Amino acid sequence: MVYYGEEDEEEKENLTVRELLTEIKDISEVIVDLAYAALLFDSQEIGAEVHHLCSRMDTLNHEIKIRMMIASRTAQDAIQLSGLLQVAEGAAAISAAAGDIVELLELNPKGNPIVSLVLKEAEEKIRLLTLSDRSDMRGKSLEDLSVETETGMRVIAIKRGIRWIYDPEETERLKECDLLVVRGTEDGYERLRCFTSGVNKWPVYPEEE
Repeated sequence: MVYYGEEDEEEKENLTVRELLTEIKDISEVIVDLAYAALLFDSQEIGAEVHHLCSRMDTLNHEIKIRMMIASRTAQDAIQLSGLLQVAEGAAAISAAAGDIVELLELNPKGNPIVSLVLKEAEEKIRLLTLSDRSDMRGKSLEDLSVETETGMRVIAIKRGIRWIYDPEETERLKECDLLVVRGTEDGYERLRCFTSGVNKWPVYPEEE
C-alpha cells in the first residue's frame, strides 16, 4: 500500500531494500491503471498523481541503486544483486510508460474522445465511485467486505480528502465520501455501485459451522 498527500517521502532513507522493492512493486501495479483512468475521465488531478508516482519511482530506483552499490563488495555480490536491479529497472520502465500515457492529457486538454471510446470498449473498465453516507460499507475493511470476491471489482486506489491511497491493503477501512478507483467488468461495476450508493445492503452470509 502506498500513501501520498501528507508526509510521503520524509523517511525514505530509512527504508530497507525489501521495503524499497515492495513500494516499487506496489507503484508499478497501479500506475498504469491510474494513467488510463486519467485519460478515461479526462482528469488532470489523477494525471498529476501519476506524475507524482513517476517521480517517486525515480527516487526509489535511485535509492535502491545506491543501496546495491554499498552492499556489493565482490563480483559475486554484484552478480547476485543484478537481478534485483533488473526488477527495479523493469518497474521504472512501466512507470515511464504510464507517464507517457498521461502526456496525452496535456496534448489535448479538452479530452480525447477516441481514446476514451477505446478504453470504454475494453472488457475490464476503470470507474470512479464515491462512498455514500447511506452505504453500509462505511467503517468496514476491504477484507471484511471481500469486494473483489463479491463484485469482481478491484479497488486500485482510494482518494480520501487530499490523500491518495494506492493499492490499498485488505485491512484498509472505508470511510464516508471516499472516492474509489475500481477496475472490473460492467456487471461488477453496477453491482458495486448499488452498494456504495446505499441502494442495496452489503450481503451478509451465515458463518460456516
